[in-house]
Amino acid sequence: MKNLEVDLRRVRDGGRKALVPYFVAGLTPDWVRYVEAAVHAGADAVEIGVPFSDPMMDGVVIQEGALHALEAGTTLDSLCSDLASLSATVPLVAMTYYNIVHHYGLERCAGKLHESGIGGAIVPDLSLEEADPWRGACAERDVATIFLVAPSTPPQRVARVAGASEGFVYAQARMAVTGEAADIGQAQRVVAAVRDVCDIPTYVGIGITTPEQAREAARDSDGVIIGSAIVRRILDGASVEEVERFVAAFRDALD
Repeated sequence: MKNLEVDLRRVRDGGRKALVPYFVAGLTPDWVRYVEAAVHAGADAVEIGVPFSDPMMDGVVIQEGALHALEAGTTLDSLCSDLASLSATVPLVAMTYYNIVHHYGLERCAGKLHESGIGGAIVPDLSLEEADPWRGACAERDVATIFLVAPSTPPQRVARVAGASEGFVYAQARMAVTGEAADIGQAQRVVAAVRDVCDIPTYVGIGITTPEQAREAARDSDGVIIGSAIVRRILDGASVEEVERFVAAFRDALD
């Protein structure tokens, strides 16, 4: 079992619902300070988006954030260098796309993540059937490979995907790209499908926008992922302190 999953199971075993905020690396020059603020506010892990020019899973908000980061010169190397100044101690998970992994080199990429303190990777455009080379590279470097389960995933495939996922399963609340939404979609049904086949920690993401939605989604899941709602605030000029207060409101709701 990867160290990421050991850590996240410990969070669940302690009776705590996990809060996982998402940040676009390089969105601002001080983006690492936002990560630290989120941890101070009660985050149990942090998802770090590696900016990519064609982020197929992401909606307009995170796409805009990625564009800003790319224009600022953010790369996998630069964000890993930035993480050297990070004082937070919670698990870190990278969210990236296979084009970046492939061009960087699988073993080199997995090694870079591990050296930078990143314990897991979500690569949404890499299917389970094509993931063995990447999973092999990660296996040697204690980087968990995290897969997604969608509302449309058939039961037999849920079993295969959840069985292969490490760290946690990313339960998609809806058939959509990332973005803010008015409800939690089909989160409960997706979580139940994963629960039927395994006991790996399962976190709901895509559309979780308010603390109230987070509380509702966490009733059945082990935690929630908050992305676009945070990125939009940073794009709108929110300070580190304002983002910390925003994340703290989700922590309060989950508790």
